[in-house]
Amino acid sequence: MTQQIPSTEPELAGVRNFRDVGGLLTVDGRRVRFGVLFRSGHLAHATEEDAEFLSSLGLHTIFDFRNAADQKLEGPDVELPGVRNVNLPLSDPADGSGFWKMVRDGEIDQLRELLGDGKAANRMIVSYRTIIKERTAEHARVLASLADDSVPALMHCAAGKDRAGLSIAVTLLALGVEREAIVADYLESNAKHRRYKVHRSSSSAAAYSPEVMELLGPLFEARAEYLMAAFDTIEETWGDVDTYLEQGLGLTPELREVLRERLLD
Repeated sequence: MTQQIPSTEPELAGVRNFRDVGGLLTVDGRRVRFGVLFRSGHLAHATEEDAEFLSSLGLHTIFDFRNAADQKLEGPDVELPGVRNVNLPLSDPADGSGFWKMVRDGEIDQLRELLGDGKAANRMIVSYRTIIKERTAEHARVLASLADDSVPALMHCAAGKDRAGLSIAVTLLALGVEREAIVADYLESNAKHRRYKVHRSSSSAAAYSPEVMELLGPLFEARAEYLMAAFDTIEETWGDVDTYLEQGLGLTPELREVLRERLLD
C-alpha cells in the first residue's frame, strides 16, 4: 500500500526545489495521488535530517538525470537505504565545452557574447526540443519503470528544473494531466526558495552585477516558452501526444492504463 503523505512542502536544508507532484488534475477529473511522485534538485548536499525525511517517503526509485560532469561538480547523491538509484543522463542545456566554466568565470564581455541578444533563452529552447526528440529511450524507460511499480519515485537533475522538469512533464502527459496544470507545476521552480543558486568564481560585486544576473537569468529560470517548445516538438514530430507516447515511447494503451492506476486517485 502506497504511503499517503501530506502535501505541505518540507523545509529541506540541502535539497532545493523538492515537491510532491500530487494533486494535479487530469482531463477526465482524476488527480495525481499524493506520495507517489516527487521532484527535486540533486541530493548530493542532503543533510542527515534531509536524508531522514526522504527515507520516510518510502521511495522505491530515484531517477537521476545528471551527467558525469554534473556529478563531478556536485557529488553523488546521498545513499538512502533500500532505494534503487537509476542514473539516466539527459542532455544538459549547458552542455558544451567550457560552457559552465564561462558561466562561473566569464567576464562581462564574454557573457554578453555567449548569452546576450536572446542567445541564452534560445539555447534553452533548442535543448528542450532536443531532449524530446533524442531522449525517447530514456523517457520510455522511466514510464515503463513507473508502470512496473517503481513507485514512490523521485525524479531529479541538478536544479530540478529542466531535465527533471521535462521528465515530470512527459509523465504527467501520459497520466492525462491538464496541460495548464503541467505548466503551472513546472513554473513553481521559479519560487525564490527553490531556485538553483548561481555560483560565480569571484565574490566581488561585479561578478553578480545586475547585468550579469540578467544575462544568466534565462539559464536559471523556468519559462513557459521552454516547456511549450517541448510540447510543440511533440506535435511537430509525432502529430499528437497519444502517438508520441505509443510510437515514440512505446507506451501502449494497456501500459498507460496500468500507469494511471498506479499514480492516480
